[in-house]
Amino acid sequence: MDVNKLNEQIIDALNLEDVRPDDIENDAPLFGEGLGLDSIDALELIVLMEKYYGIKLQNPAEGKEIFKSVNCMADYIDAHRTK
Repeated sequence: MDVNKLNEQIIDALNLEDVRPDDIENDAPLFGEGLGLDSIDALELIVLMEKYYGIKLQNPAEGKEIFKSVNCMADYIDAHRTK
């Protein structure tokens, strides 16, 4: 999984206008400190994974681990993608 491409998709999906892919630390938390995302952003990330990778989250509670960082998200996509 190309983490830079994933960063671009995250920026696009969340309309993060002042953020560049290089600005996102791949191990930094996506929620809270790091990027400071919120629950609405989590829904957008779920849509992103379904749209680009064919991944449907069956259990929303999994999201907390999957969206811990860009690297966690990339690992999950690598393991579960259907597209």
